[in-house]
Amino acid sequence: MIPTGSTIGILGGGQLGRMIAQAAQRLGYNVHVYANAADEPACLVTPFRTLGEFDDEAQLKIFADSVDVITLEWENVPVKTLEFLAELKPVHPGAAALKITQDRIAEKTFAKTHGIATPAFLQAKSLDELRNGVMKIGIPCVVKTCRMGYDGKGQAIIRDLKDIDAAWHSLKSDDAIIEGFVPFEKEISVIVARRADGMMQAYPPVENRHCNGILDETHVPAQLHTTIDAAAITAAKTLAEKLDIVGLLAVEFFVVQSNVIMNEMAPRPHNSGHWTMDFCATSQFEQLVRAICGLPLGSTAITAPCMMKNLIGDAAYDWQAYLNEPHAHLHLYGKSEARPGRKMGHVNKKS
Repeated sequence: MIPTGSTIGILGGGQLGRMIAQAAQRLGYNVHVYANAADEPACLVTPFRTLGEFDDEAQLKIFADSVDVITLEWENVPVKTLEFLAELKPVHPGAAALKITQDRIAEKTFAKTHGIATPAFLQAKSLDELRNGVMKIGIPCVVKTCRMGYDGKGQAIIRDLKDIDAAWHSLKSDDAIIEGFVPFEKEISVIVARRADGMMQAYPPVENRHCNGILDETHVPAQLHTTIDAAAITAAKTLAEKLDIVGLLAVEFFVVQSNVIMNEMAPRPHNSGHWTMDFCATSQFEQLVRAICGLPLGSTAITAPCMMKNLIGDAAYDWQAYLNEPHAHLHLYGKSEARPGRKMGHVNKKS
């Protein structure tokens, strides 16, 4: 166990790191952030920071020497960075899990290997391979970069053969995944917390609604048949166990009739878990701290039906209106500039 009063290191300075830091501080931990710039959201809530690139071993060593355990707020931290840091301090999640979750082909292959349904998929490393793959998968389909890409970036929907060339060039990558289009009824997600000793706690499935490829609202709880609810939780726990996650694993699923089909997963706190900050016995951020420090995992009980609304771009300027709403909880991330598509904050409120 890593006792309170110790220092937790966070790789990445974004809003997830900020909220991890705030949860850790409430439990009596110090927080040290490794980031690129001093004005990143996580750096604004702690005086302890190391600035550098993820390949700067001298700065990474200074960071590691200042902390007792390391976690991350962004799953695309280079695997080599985690391997280097793991020689110095405990790192959760580990490099082996990131090797899988950073690559969409590896991720879906891993899920299928462990009996979890995924959309049909193929890899494409050239325009010709994309054309051949689309003919095999069928139209409509989705093409995405294998690595990176989030909030609708790095992906395109192919609805007609004439869309193929434009879709390929829009990716700006020579490594893509082609996925069969899933006519889903709902998109849901499950977040699982897991300790090093294998103890797990799952949050209830929630329904996610998107706008322009970005999560817009999360509704809690998802209105699902109990068998679907159980299947999603079982699948998420299976993935967390097989990946040997220590920390959190968020898994997105499509609901199709009585089945769940895995879409993507991320070994970190997730946008669809922000509701837990105000309407759950234990927030996802506190749960992460508990998991990586070997503390008892908290209850994941919903305290009231609720919804989370992302504040994207200029929507953040409406913050005063939310303060006038009963049972609304405003969370702003301290970002200085609102840009289209940029997550500036969120609001949690009773349904």
